Formats: sequence, structure tokens, C-alpha cells
Amino acid sequence: MFMISQELLDILCCPETKADLVLDGDTLVSVDKNTRRRYRIEDDIPIMLIEESEQLSLDEWNTIMKKHGKSV
Repeated sequence: MFMISQELLDILCCPETKADLVLDGDTLVSVDKNTRRRYRIEDDIPIMLIEESEQLSLDEWNTIMKKHGKSV
């Protein structure tokens, strides 16, 4: 499991939309339904570059949001 502290998670946001992020395995996923960005974490460091992010399908994003108790 990756060691991203809750304090760090609380201050990180999506660089594109400034939306909150949820920690999902070894990635951070934006709660913004329009962009659905997923940022990977390498060596406990979030890679918060838009061009390095992945855009999730709506189904995949919905599944992750539901898993983390976020309303969709």
C-alpha cells in the first residue's frame, strides 16, 4: 500500500479542475465527473501532470467513486 498521508491527500487536488482526489490503490482519481482524471503514484510520489494522467471511462470512474462513497 502506498503511504500518502491523509494530510497530503487533503491538500492535493486535480491540477486541471481543482477537484478533490480519492486514493484508489496506487492512483489518485479526480472526483470531477467531466474530466475523470487518474494520476499514478510512483515511489510514494503522486505524478500530478495532466499530460501524464489517464482519462477514465464513465463506467470505471463511477465504480471507483461508489467504492469510495462518493455520490455520482
